[in-house]
Amino acid sequence: MLLADHEHRIKLRALRYRFPVASGDQYDDNWLVIGGEVTTPEGGWSFADPCLLTDEARQLSPWLRAVGGAMPTDAQSDLHFLEPVLSFSRTGSGLVRIRLSHEAAPPWRDRDEGLDEYVLEIKTTIADLHQAADEWDRCLAPFPPR
Repeated sequence: MLLADHEHRIKLRALRYRFPVASGDQYDDNWLVIGGEVTTPEGGWSFADPCLLTDEARQLSPWLRAVGGAMPTDAQSDLHFLEPVLSFSRTGSGLVRIRLSHEAAPPWRDRDEGLDEYVLEIKTTIADLHQAADEWDRCLAPFPPR
């Protein structure tokens, strides 16, 4: 899934289950390792972290479609997950805000001082949001809940 504008770019994809063999544990079996590539005016970096459960990952596509459509109440809500590595929100000015923290934060951030959160604000269109949602759905297809 790609979201980008003239200053920022983030590409997210599901790479694999954290644990390749299901053990019968509802959480351990369903952690997905998410890979990200980020480009900003300050620099670029990549990350890979088991930060989304399969059910959480499936919340992103409907959220992207909602913020790109005419659903004002749901479209304005933030999307947070159990692990605080990624979160998403939409501003009233057509910006999608993506917060990257902990393992997804830029490597130059000083984690000892609590400055590890990095916020991307990406100006996007309805078509871009729907395309990102479609890409995300295709990316998740090989990773059903176990």
